Amino acid sequence: MMTEENSLSTDAVTVIRAARLIDGSGGAPLESPVIVVRGTQIETVLSGEPPAAVLGQAHRVLDLPGATVLPGLIDMHVHLNMPGDGTPADEWMRHSDGVLGARAAFAAQTALDAGITTLRDCGSRGNTAFDLRRTLELGYGRGARLVLSGAPITITGGHGHFLGGEADGPEGLRYRVRSLVKSEADFIKVLGSGGGTANTISWQPSFRPEEFAALVDESHRLGRRITIHCLNAAAIEIAVDAGADQIEHAGFILDDYGHQQYVPAVGDKLARAGVAVTPTLAVGGYCVTAMRDLDRTAEQEAFLQRWEMMLETNLGQLAQLHAAGVPVVAGTDAGWRFTPFDGLPEEMALMCRSGMPAMAVIQAATSRAAAVMGREHEFGSVTPGLAADLIAVQGDPLADIRALRDLQLVMQAGTVQGGAAAGTVAADSLAAAAAR
Repeated sequence: MMTEENSLSTDAVTVIRAARLIDGSGGAPLESPVIVVRGTQIETVLSGEPPAAVLGQAHRVLDLPGATVLPGLIDMHVHLNMPGDGTPADEWMRHSDGVLGARAAFAAQTALDAGITTLRDCGSRGNTAFDLRRTLELGYGRGARLVLSGAPITITGGHGHFLGGEADGPEGLRYRVRSLVKSEADFIKVLGSGGGTANTISWQPSFRPEEFAALVDESHRLGRRITIHCLNAAAIEIAVDAGADQIEHAGFILDDYGHQQYVPAVGDKLARAGVAVTPTLAVGGYCVTAMRDLDRTAEQEAFLQRWEMMLETNLGQLAQLHAAGVPVVAGTDAGWRFTPFDGLPEEMALMCRSGMPAMAVIQAATSRAAAVMGREHEFGSVTPGLAADLIAVQGDPLADIRALRDLQLVMQAGTVQGGAAAGTVAADSLAAAAAR
């Protein structure tokens, strides 16, 4: 719960002391860090005992012994309208925009409470997510910072068509991009293959090459980055050739059962182009967990076996993509199937399970994620001048990534939003205040 102590004046100074700092850059952790936050931004980062002058200007000091401070986490792939409880998406989308907007507000708050200070929504219906973003900007509620695409662009009857983004042909697709920019979309999301929507084909591209080219050209002409959902090698190749900025999922599906075969030449093409991939392993992880906890019917048993196979395949493919030098960012696909909005630590644990080093995984959920969005000059690392989006966790996530679940502090743009130590104010903060 927010308190007066959590929300200080716009120029107030908070000093945070902890055992170590992982700043998101990939550099070695800083021992005994002192992070000075003024208002909404990080002012300076020191090490060791803070100078008296620093403590003297502090309105509060947060002492976090044994804790690690990191940048606030960034989930690069969520669907704010969706529940993440296994309800089929097309069934959930029968609700009104008012219900979907309320669902989105709950999702944004759930994520923030889990230390996820920024969410990149990869598909919501109509203006529901745009309205929520404006609501949060006006101060009516709490939630993660929102980076939005609006309704994802799909072929008529294609994957996710129930979100309202159907378009066909180069001119129709250009019009759809322009409409999303008019709605103030931060980026353009395209469903470049089928997926979990009924009657769509995940193992072949949804658009023709000239349509991919029109989508990328119009997005870039209007100053927007474009990311493309691709579940097969052919779609990935066409998207990269067209100049896409990012690929969601990067699957190599061959048939309607979900069998996959990694194509090294496609991985190398992604690496040469520097096109980032969001693997969204958590979808499989949470599907497997949900099904294992049930007394399963024969149909559910088949579902479980399929997802167990796909999860292991996806873990292996991520290892190959990472080894090839493909940039990787962290995203969960929260809202889809059984994937919750506080599930980014699980995604990161699965990325580690694939063989990625913990430091690279942390970068994938912080500084690299911000850079892929073109927002690295605003947030994503513990750097002076950037937004004071910070979390503190007990222990060392480099030794055990699961430490990200043990939150001691969540700070967003300088405001304490949660964590076990949210209400803690050290005695020297009180002394400093009394001296003034």
